[in-house]
Amino acid sequence: MLIRLAIVGVLCTMGALAGRVEGASGRQVFRSQSELVVLHVSVFDGRSDAVPGLSKSAFRIFEDGAPQTVSFFSSMDVPVAVGLVLDNSGSMIARHRMVAAGGTAFAASSHPEDEMFTIHFNEHVLFGLPDGIPFTNRQSLLQAAFARYRAGGKTALYDAVVAGLDHVERAAHQKHVLVVLSDGEDNASRRSKDEMMQRARLSDAIVYTVSNADRRIGMDGDPGVLRDLADATGGVAYFPRSDEDVVATFDEIAVNIRRGYTIGYAPTNTARDGRFRRVRVTVQVPGRGNLTVRSRDGYTAPSPPGPG
Repeated sequence: MLIRLAIVGVLCTMGALAGRVEGASGRQVFRSQSELVVLHVSVFDGRSDAVPGLSKSAFRIFEDGAPQTVSFFSSMDVPVAVGLVLDNSGSMIARHRMVAAGGTAFAASSHPEDEMFTIHFNEHVLFGLPDGIPFTNRQSLLQAAFARYRAGGKTALYDAVVAGLDHVERAAHQKHVLVVLSDGEDNASRRSKDEMMQRARLSDAIVYTVSNADRRIGMDGDPGVLRDLADATGGVAYFPRSDEDVVATFDEIAVNIRRGYTIGYAPTNTARDGRFRRVRVTVQVPGRGNLTVRSRDGYTAPSPPGPG
């Protein structure tokens, strides 16, 4: 089987697709030079547990309200490229053990072939792995990364997220995830929230956010930023109540990533107008009315060809 994917956001050009890929009619399909929008989709039950084992027929896709035909579907557990973007500002001085425990729990529940990296941010954005090692699946390197920098300083959340999105695109694996530990506040970034959100929408990465706001002392952070970032990219925003819950949340995210679906469709709107297309995915399973779907909210169509 030969698959060629040139990804621009979530819009993919498929040069050749043959073999065991389930088509719209359930048969094997062959497509040549067709453009696919590829979505990474998660389905959750009422307990916020990801639901595995659904079939292609359970899913419906709408682009700007128009129904689309699912032409590619996979529920395989594939290796993922994951970046852990971790708050390392002054508010984390007394909570460093929680960060290390959460990262360790995530790594322990991940696929053994995952490509992982860490980013630690205060007013600076710093990579945790040694120079020359962009990704790793080695527990020892990740453990060292969690302990590499002392907490302190201000908070450049927006810059750190953009750096994580840029870096994860260098990975060999095609499914990209960021897990962001932050209270949502920013007081040191060069970039704005709007610039971060624009970069997130242009990326194909799923962003999960985990709040480290300390409500016990009235520090709620900015939960809206965390929700907006997760909603735009098809992730989930988590708001644990304690450091112990933060660690459990990292483990839950690692498990849920394994239970996702990859769905592709050839858009009925083929205009190359550079406009944002709103995408909505729904799921219907007889006897299951409590399911919710998470996927990114759209993509930007290719721009018109330039002169000449």
